[in-house]
Amino acid sequence: MLNIDQLRADTPGVQHRIHLNNAGASLMPRPVLEAAQQHLQLESEIGGYEAAALVREQSIGFYESVAQLLNAKPDQIAWSGSATQAYNTALSAIPFQAGDTILTTEDDYVSNQIAFLQLVKRHHLQLIRARTLPEGGVDTSHLKALIRQHRPRLVAVTHVPTNSGLVQNIMGIGEVCRANGAYYLVDACQSAGQLPLDVQAIACDFLTATFRKFLRGPRGGGFLYVSERVLEAGLEPKFMDLHSAAWTAPDAYRPRESAVRFETWERSYALVLAARAATNYAIELGLTAIAEQVSMLAAHLRQRLSQLEHIRVLDQGQQLCGIVTLSIEGLSARGVISALNQKGVNASVSGKGGAVIDFEKKGVDWALRFSPHYYNTTAELDRAVEALKQLPTQ
Repeated sequence: MLNIDQLRADTPGVQHRIHLNNAGASLMPRPVLEAAQQHLQLESEIGGYEAAALVREQSIGFYESVAQLLNAKPDQIAWSGSATQAYNTALSAIPFQAGDTILTTEDDYVSNQIAFLQLVKRHHLQLIRARTLPEGGVDTSHLKALIRQHRPRLVAVTHVPTNSGLVQNIMGIGEVCRANGAYYLVDACQSAGQLPLDVQAIACDFLTATFRKFLRGPRGGGFLYVSERVLEAGLEPKFMDLHSAAWTAPDAYRPRESAVRFETWERSYALVLAARAATNYAIELGLTAIAEQVSMLAAHLRQRLSQLEHIRVLDQGQQLCGIVTLSIEGLSARGVISALNQKGVNASVSGKGGAVIDFEKKGVDWALRFSPHYYNTTAELDRAVEALKQLPTQ
């Protein structure tokens, strides 16, 4: 059972805002903020290189913490500046050849879809999207059949799309991928920190995420998980540096044996330590307890919103999470966000350009996105609904 009072005491921002934009960037708890501030203070006093040397053991602990979060090994974890950077680094390591297939879903994240289209253009690949079930979510039976039929080089699934409360079924895909020679890439950007993740059970080859969302870490940090299969196959990103590889002779180099080969040398150690603190904070609370609390809050919010006129809750799927999306008749996205901000409510908007296929099916050009987290209360959600009720409609 989560101690909500303690969690809110750890979160100064709740004193003056109803923060329902955790799918964008969560409010950091005090231990995370303090970890970053203390290291920046140390850098200001003794220098950046010297400060990094002093916190070497703590920074190595980052890999141990993320590995624990994912049920992985520390040498399978790489630091990244963002989830997108981690994702693109993984994509760059896959040995695509002309005629290869990328298999994905209609709900994959917009940046991923753009990257797939670029790869199609550059390497003359084929892009296939598995069909969506009538109730929402990828048809995993169809996806597995497509794997067997096309034997794609890559299968890519976004666990939780940014524009919807949908939780994709990512289980059972990895085994089919391995049996058919495909690599399996999971985007966990919106699920890390609100849902349990076990890379052994998922059987993925790559998994990427950020810290600023439901993990409640700082902006500017993400991670990449890499399977032993990938490391043993010798896959490496398109570009490495003196950190990710060794220059062994004038015309030779050797990649690092671990997932560090997917990193580069430069990073903010303040962010690394804060990301470790955020990961440990989530682990100590327990991802199962977090998921239950977030699910309860999101269900409460959807129930309240469904009672309002001129509002349509858009979330579909057999399993839903802490992202709640809705359309509002007669109002502009900018006007809604401005009005909510004036009432002390933080939310965000997903535009059609970020969800072309999904929003065309739903017949909307934009969606308002509320994303509560475990430190929010039902009273806050009720006040946010009341703020929506007070918006002027045409």
